[in-house]
Amino acid sequence: MAQRFVVNGKTYQTIKLLGHGKGGYSYLVENGKMLFVLKQIHHEPCDYYQFGDKMQAELHDYQRLSEVGIHLPKLIAFDLEQEIILKEYINGPTIAELVEQKALQPGHIEKVLRMQDQCIAKGLNIDYYPTNFIVQGENLYYIDYECNMYDPKWDFDHWGAQYWKVS
Repeated sequence: MAQRFVVNGKTYQTIKLLGHGKGGYSYLVENGKMLFVLKQIHHEPCDYYQFGDKMQAELHDYQRLSEVGIHLPKLIAFDLEQEIILKEYINGPTIAELVEQKALQPGHIEKVLRMQDQCIAKGLNIDYYPTNFIVQGENLYYIDYECNMYDPKWDFDHWGAQYWKVS
């Protein structure tokens, strides 16, 4: 039987695990006919990253990135006690899938560079790893809420491009 989560009194049925990152597990869930992404925060050790309060960081980062103006999945709900974040589901291929299929388009690079410029203007970096980006129609979405203070060694040009197979 599929796992169920209750967030703010609403029940969400798990369809599948979408991914496991340094901050949590992301599941595709449904509530009636609507699909969502449910992120369950975890506290597994991570050798290369130091965390404080992951839930508060996610919520704070969502607010900061919303002000930047890049395409993000909307925050639908959260539960501090259960450490759950419910996001809008963005349907489409990840940049990682497009790189693997050799289907990455120049327009995708233009869009991520525009995102980078918007983030730098606000003093932020996002995590440019290709699984964090989904193409839907003409839009490129950054589906993670993680952001950090800008440091050029972690921007797209100096770090992310290598994973997008861009030289």
